[in-house]
Amino acid sequence: MRVSEAIESVAIEPKVDLSTLPQADLEAMSAAGHEIVEIHRLLAKTGDNVVGELIRDAETFYEWDHYPKGDVYDHETHGQFYYHAHPFEDRFELEHGHFHSFIRPKGMPPGIRPAKVPDAVVPEDPNDALSHLIAVSMDKKGFAFRLFTVNRWVTGETWYSAGDVVTLLDYFKIDHTRPSWPVNRWLTAMVQLFKPQIVELLHARDRTVAAWQESHPDTDTFEDRNLEVTSYLNISVEAQVRAVGRALEARG
Repeated sequence: MRVSEAIESVAIEPKVDLSTLPQADLEAMSAAGHEIVEIHRLLAKTGDNVVGELIRDAETFYEWDHYPKGDVYDHETHGQFYYHAHPFEDRFELEHGHFHSFIRPKGMPPGIRPAKVPDAVVPEDPNDALSHLIAVSMDKKGFAFRLFTVNRWVTGETWYSAGDVVTLLDYFKIDHTRPSWPVNRWLTAMVQLFKPQIVELLHARDRTVAAWQESHPDTDTFEDRNLEVTSYLNISVEAQVRAVGRALEARG
């Protein structure tokens, strides 16, 4: 991703008031947070972390390559993800690499349809019309520090409106053991723990795209290489877990 003023312009301020969330949502976030913390604890006992666990069988880590090769795909839930890294000069500061998460149409509920965008290409295989959900940046110690969304060209996704992608968040689940049970569980839990923030990021994504279309009327916004990252937010797992705990405690 380009490290530039353009990226700084799409940072968002957290606007989530956890005290307003339904009890069930807070409890689901709490369970997800405790699972993430437990995975971190268990990996640390052997000097490992989420990133190292995923790429441990790779003799050399290459920029741009997907890890694992061929991505992780759950054929029951149709969730998908991979990890990769851009060249050093094109990364976020402190970033080692990032996860991209997706869901394919076979895992989507009825009523979800691609957004109507100019020059949209319909994939030959309907299940290839996948939606990108969220990307998770990892620091050099293997811990998540940022969430971000991207323009369509970045992942080759099919574009869905933010409202529909928000619905899809609850359908993302990697429910098998390969190539790493801890990583599969970790990323599934990350989407749930930070769901309120991801919702904000997705709506910010659509606002960024709309503003770009208005200011660049002669370009195809979704294929414009000058618009790559469409929103981002710095995060802390520990802070989010504590905040969820306080919100639950406040309700007795």
